[in-house]
Amino acid sequence: MYIDGEVYMGMAGDRKVSMQLAMCNRHGLIAGASGTGKTITMKVMAEAFSDAGVPVFLCDVKGDVSGLAMPGVPSAPMEERIDRFGIAETFRYKAYPVCFWDIYQEKGHALRITVSDMGPELLSRILALTPAQEGVLNIVFRIADDKGLQLIDLKDLRAVLNFVAGHRAEFAAAYGNISAQSVGGIQRALIPLENQGGELFFGEPALDIFDWMRCDSDGKGIVNILHSVKLVTNPVLYASFLLWMMAELFERLPEAGDMEKPRLAFFFDEAHMLFDHAPKVLVSKIEQMVKLIRSKGAGIYFVTQNPADIPDAVLAQLSNRVQHALRAYTPAEQNKVRAAASSFRKNPDFKTEDAIMELGVGEALVSFLDKNGVPEIVQRTAVICPQSFMGPVEDTVRAEAMAGDGMAKYDDYVDNISAYEKLQDQAEMEEKQARLEEERAHLEKEKAEFEKQKAKEEAAALKKQEKEREAQQRRIERQQEAEQKKKERAAERRKAQIERALISTGTQVLKRGLFKTLFK
Repeated sequence: MYIDGEVYMGMAGDRKVSMQLAMCNRHGLIAGASGTGKTITMKVMAEAFSDAGVPVFLCDVKGDVSGLAMPGVPSAPMEERIDRFGIAETFRYKAYPVCFWDIYQEKGHALRITVSDMGPELLSRILALTPAQEGVLNIVFRIADDKGLQLIDLKDLRAVLNFVAGHRAEFAAAYGNISAQSVGGIQRALIPLENQGGELFFGEPALDIFDWMRCDSDGKGIVNILHSVKLVTNPVLYASFLLWMMAELFERLPEAGDMEKPRLAFFFDEAHMLFDHAPKVLVSKIEQMVKLIRSKGAGIYFVTQNPADIPDAVLAQLSNRVQHALRAYTPAEQNKVRAAASSFRKNPDFKTEDAIMELGVGEALVSFLDKNGVPEIVQRTAVICPQSFMGPVEDTVRAEAMAGDGMAKYDDYVDNISAYEKLQDQAEMEEKQARLEEERAHLEKEKAEFEKQKAKEEAAALKKQEKEREAQQRRIERQQEAEQKKKERAAERRKAQIERALISTGTQVLKRGLFKTLFK
């Protein structure tokens, strides 16, 4: 509840336990074993923030946080608890303004971001890439920027990876060596993210983080509820989302310094998923964002079973703490209980370590910052009950809330022209160009063959003509030779005739001469 400018959390004996609204951006931790009341505590805080005009974001990992959209239902145990807290006059069962979100688009508005929004650094951390692979991914993003290739969804990223791999020799001089092995490693690392729903998470229209920072007409902060029942079973995607959200807040929110109340309060349930097997560099990045985001006016609250789930560097930044019961049946669990107890400022009235294991459902050890920012001594506190419904929301109420929250603009997926389409068009153009070149080469080949055949035919024709000329010449020569021979034969006949004539004449002369001689 929000009472007199404070977040009223419950009673420690006869003393009210409240959180100073101005200190709520110092972040916080809600821890405790399963079933000890963490979700109730989270809802109580979210309700108080909303009443104070602070927008809220929280993850609904069991589906029951959605009950914030419906008023609570009176019951005898509830009325008894309200009387015990002394808030009967001010407590009212009521619904809160909510906006439902769901990456899988089943129980809320679609929640998408672009690959460019995630960036190579965060994406490398999520995919657990090696330094060499991270370097190649940075090169891929740089080439995409230089070539005007928008990275919106995962098919865009895969398309650019394939493009870079196919032209890596061309890019090596300008961007550095790009090994096929590193590109292949990145492609393989994307598969788990895709299998867990990454194709739904990356896309457009991309979420504008300021759409989570709204109040309704009565000045109450909108409670943004991310349906995470399915999401928490996919740790890579869940961690991707949480990490992006912190980075987005850090980058986009302006510096605010100390404020009367936070601009926004975030609750990350199952927070251990963000840190499980996380490399040091990732933890360092989260620590940096948690440290610096305070000055942007955002309060981050990690919800987990054991404080040991949160790295010490991050845990040290969580000043407002609510510790529900822990059970310790093994030496390792007992050490965790001692560690959790040592994080509180001691109360002389009880031993913190023992109290943690004695707490009942709805009880918690609480230590908030006072008005001066100093941690208060730990108080054994009975946490008040929520004013909204303690259970899953009805589907009709969910549908009604979604219809009237003004966020329907995110529901329909928009596949804008981006790297995939541009590279596909380029590939089609290159393929078309290749076909044209092939056709041109084929035509050139046919032309060359035609010219060759033509030249061959012309050569054959010339050769034939030459042969015909030679044959004609031979015929002429033979004819001339025949005519010559004919002439020669005629000449010889005439000569022979002449000779015969001469001989005949000579004979006659001789005969006459002889006769004359004989008959003188």
